[in-house]
Amino acid sequence: MARSSRTARDQGAPRLDPLDLADLVQGFGGDIEPGRRTEGLAFEDVDLAGRQLEASTFSECLFQDVTAHDAGLRSVSFVDCRFVRLSAPSLPAPRSRWRGVEIEASRIGSAELYDGDLSGVLVTGCKLGYVNLRGAKLQDVKFVDCVIDELDLGGATATRVAFEGTRVDALDTTGATLEHVDLRGARLHRVAGVDGLRGATLSSVQTVELAELMAERLGIDVRD
Repeated sequence: MARSSRTARDQGAPRLDPLDLADLVQGFGGDIEPGRRTEGLAFEDVDLAGRQLEASTFSECLFQDVTAHDAGLRSVSFVDCRFVRLSAPSLPAPRSRWRGVEIEASRIGSAELYDGDLSGVLVTGCKLGYVNLRGAKLQDVKFVDCVIDELDLGGATATRVAFEGTRVDALDTTGATLEHVDLRGARLHRVAGVDGLRGATLSSVQTVELAELMAERLGIDVRD
């Protein structure tokens, strides 16, 4: 799809195209097999718990009210897919690829997405526990109205990532490479790896809140 023109003011914002899923065919659990490509199907009330789906590819699919606890999603690719009310206390998906994906009103306990590739991803109204994105590549990713217990970006490369109305209880940016990462819409409670925040945008209030950590990292003794 053609992208709309962008002003200089928002050129660092995530570039997200609307996802248009039309004329989908109803899909069933039996339509999904490991290592195969699944395209143009709508899955509703499907239980994928414990299914081993390594190296599978899903293109232009809708997953609604789907359970995926402990589904084996290593190296799985999701392209132009939407997830609505996905439930997964544990989601092991290392080295997976998520391109043009929307995730709405979902609950994920532990999301193992390390070494993954996320591009054009919108996450809205989700409750997320531990999100492991260590060593991952993120480009054009936005979190809106989410609650995240722990977001681990250690060693990750993130470009044009934003948070809007989102609470992040613990953020780790140790060794991260950030560019146009807007944290102003995130309520940050604890931050590790302050050096990794280089390239991020913070509000004045957030900067004050992190001043003690920054001073400690620089060896500055702050006293009254």
